[in-house]
Amino acid sequence: MYDLVIIGAGPAGISMAAEARRSGISEDKIIILEKSEEHSYSIRKFYPDQKLVTANYKGQAALCKGVMCLTDTSKQETLSLLDQAIESYKINVHYKETVYKIQKQTDGTFVIGSDKGEYASKTCVIAIGMMGKPNKPDWSIPSELRSDVVFDITSQKIENCEVLVIGGGDSASEYAQYLNQEGNKVTFSYRKNEFSRMNEINRDSLLELSKRGDVPLLLGSNVTGVEPGTTKTVKVNFQEDEFGSKEYDKVVLALGGTTPKNFLALLNIDFNGDDPIVKDGFETSIPGLFLIGDLSAGRKGGSIISAFNSSHDAMKKICDSYLTCEL
Repeated sequence: MYDLVIIGAGPAGISMAAEARRSGISEDKIIILEKSEEHSYSIRKFYPDQKLVTANYKGQAALCKGVMCLTDTSKQETLSLLDQAIESYKINVHYKETVYKIQKQTDGTFVIGSDKGEYASKTCVIAIGMMGKPNKPDWSIPSELRSDVVFDITSQKIENCEVLVIGGGDSASEYAQYLNQEGNKVTFSYRKNEFSRMNEINRDSLLELSKRGDVPLLLGSNVTGVEPGTTKTVKVNFQEDEFGSKEYDKVVLALGGTTPKNFLALLNIDFNGDDPIVKDGFETSIPGLFLIGDLSAGRKGGSIISAFNSSHDAMKKICDSYLTCEL
């Protein structure tokens, strides 16, 4: 049981862990889960090497509240500052690990599921940036099928359709269950012969739907591509002769990863239009679940210092309401 699980190893996530360490939480009670190979992916990828990282961003005052702060500096110096924080605060970061679910338990704790395992935690902080994206297949999607081959079920309403769900994790199972409930005729494709990434509830629910004939399972099936269909919208081509080609109205790709907005929507937190609602201390509508950094800064975006400050405010709320610590 962790005290704090943090999703995302950017400036917000790293400063969140630093705030937690400074508040008295031991290093073995904190973990950061990061889908990239290194921390601060957006800075590494989108900041030009010679670009000055300014403390004053879009007119926002460069006032620091917490343990981490930034002056006008270079891209490399900013990354070095974050490197030093990880080292000096002994922050445990798991790289190349993608989180696909966060579930609140009846006892108030959380179960965080990733492609490498599950973690139990008293509190959870989402510190992902705005550049997250779903994993894509190794085949291209024709432009005319972009609205019919989708990566989630929150961007459009799918009903009274024949749908193929491709994937093997909890999101894929949950998509299939939901689409079946909405009256769609759902088929499920997974490249392996057995499910290894799903939790027990999702696996058993999917197998029961298959047993009843509601959701046929195409296990050991590998999709090689899609093209416009003749009788239905999308023709799906499989590598295996036994599956050949089949046509569907819609194809849902649940291959891991998601856009930040869709990821948050699936957690059932409250939104105001397109923006997630955060309360005092950057707490969401789910007690003990916090949202810091870019996604809590609104449409104008935020700075690295505002990310640092949101970590400080969130940690203060966590100490006041959930953990034995002091900030």
